[in-house]
Amino acid sequence: MSNKMNYEKQFFDWEDYELEEKYALISHAIQLGNVVEAKKYRNVLKKNKIKLKSLPTNKTFNLKHDITLLPRKASFTFIDLFAGIGGFRLAMQEVGGKCVFSSEWDESAKDTYFQNYGEVPFGDITKNEIKELIPDYFDVLCAGFPCQPFSNAGLKKGIDDTRGTLFYHIAEILKEHQPKAVILENVRGIISNDKGNTIQTVLRTITNMGYSCNVPQEIIDNGPISKLKKECSKMVLSAKDYGVPQNRPRIYIVLWRKDVNVKKFIYPQIEKAKTKVGTILEKNVSEEYTISDKLWEGHQRRKIENSRKGNGFGYCIFNEQSQYTSTISRRYYKDGSEILIEQRGKNPRKITPREAANLQGFPQNFKIPKSKTKAYQQFGNSVAVPVVTKVAEQLVDQILNV
Repeated sequence: MSNKMNYEKQFFDWEDYELEEKYALISHAIQLGNVVEAKKYRNVLKKNKIKLKSLPTNKTFNLKHDITLLPRKASFTFIDLFAGIGGFRLAMQEVGGKCVFSSEWDESAKDTYFQNYGEVPFGDITKNEIKELIPDYFDVLCAGFPCQPFSNAGLKKGIDDTRGTLFYHIAEILKEHQPKAVILENVRGIISNDKGNTIQTVLRTITNMGYSCNVPQEIIDNGPISKLKKECSKMVLSAKDYGVPQNRPRIYIVLWRKDVNVKKFIYPQIEKAKTKVGTILEKNVSEEYTISDKLWEGHQRRKIENSRKGNGFGYCIFNEQSQYTSTISRRYYKDGSEILIEQRGKNPRKITPREAANLQGFPQNFKIPKSKTKAYQQFGNSVAVPVVTKVAEQLVDQILNV
């Protein structure tokens, strides 16, 4: 059964209403209320004979559905692309942002997003009819986009260099709306992907549309690639340096419109306080998370085999005193081998879904999917919230408040 059936229970009895993305439209209209950023959503609903007066206020709706992760008094607006379960949204709300558009294609992630923010993200951002619903003006575009090589990389055709990729649609939105700032998150490997052509094309495409970043334009346009990689490596931050006991290096690309009086973006300083894995662990964890003798024997055998082959793939064991874990991935549900927790007198265990949430910096009141598989996938795919929060704080101070 599609998760969209879950949404239907949360709204109204509109059985005959077949407008695509209806739940996204309704929930965006409810959460934003009668403000200019909601104009397009409300106009579409009105056109399709949905009585706007029948929509509850966001306060009433949020109380009814126990929505607690709400924005503070907003000082700027942002859109949340490739939103996942809303890691970017949490961080941006924490520093005074109000989300005016969200988009995510995965149905289970959309359901988790709705349960926590009272808003169903729009689906396929590659569809023009979805992009047309984005409010005309917003301050910041946020996106943790998939890393894909560009078949036309290096041809210097501008935005057309990226055609056929998901990044192309980010570029289209930037070209159309020209927000004041951009935050892009990706794996560190994008720096070396396709011998550096991928990151060069990303930066060249956006800066040639009127944006600046910390990498000098001459290096973006003409290289050499070695210098480009070196400059981009300065944008890599790890969760373990910002209060989260996880070694999760990610690149955070911050760009701003050239008309903003900013010479260089200063990334947040590394925090001196050391982290400990014990801070994210639950007490009295169920035996179901202890790995079986058969699986444990397999882990140990494969680690020995991999060591003989000269590669480092295999399980990693941590305890309460460990400073940090390795990176949790979306595949953690397979066998949990990248992060195992030591247990005295028995086999190690996998982390729990709540511990996975803690490892990414999600608050205790964040509602976790009932499916463990989905929970591991969603948290493994997410951004580390405290890192994005630190970057967002600097963005507000250095760019939005200029």
